[in-house]
Amino acid sequence: MSEFHESERRTDGLDVAALQRRLAAFAAARDWQQYHTPKNLAAALSVEASELVEIFQWLTPEQSARVMEDEVAAARVEDEVADVLAYLLQFCEVLGIDALAALSAKIDRNEGRFPVNGGR
Repeated sequence: MSEFHESERRTDGLDVAALQRRLAAFAAARDWQQYHTPKNLAAALSVEASELVEIFQWLTPEQSARVMEDEVAAARVEDEVADVLAYLLQFCEVLGIDALAALSAKIDRNEGRFPVNGGR
């Protein structure tokens, strides 16, 4: 039997839609949907992204590349990544955006805008 890392176990079988349902249920149980407007979710997303940036603000490039080697810093980074993703998924849910389809379409456009050879 193969051994799994804890992070692999936590995500086994999860997908974007399942996470969005879980976030919606969490908010509904607390009657928070009234606050989950596109404007508020975009602002919250920006705040959480800024909190992620704050972790790296005064690190050298070398220190930032090794941030996950420090247990405390790694936990902070993971928490902020989770907050950013949670607010992004809630934002997409409220506006009816398929996040994965939007990302795929953007990659397609970028591949056209920035070809491998000669696009400089």
